[in-house]
Amino acid sequence: SGRRLSARNQFSGRVSEVKHGTVMAEVTVDVQGLDIVAAITAASARNLSLQVDDSVLVAIKATEVMILK
Repeated sequence: SGRRLSARNQFSGRVSEVKHGTVMAEVTVDVQGLDIVAAITAASARNLSLQVDDSVLVAIKATEVMILK
């Protein structure tokens, strides 16, 4: 696509589920057997026309990662 993104944590995967809500949508992406769930606006989900089995890129930009044991 020629587009670039500054986030370093990028993972290719396939959409396995989309739950549409009134304001938000929950999108589950299978990345090599690991489910990554993103909460995005319902408008964004509609604009992207997200469907199960779509090939997508997940970009994670976080200020913190915590581990609890």
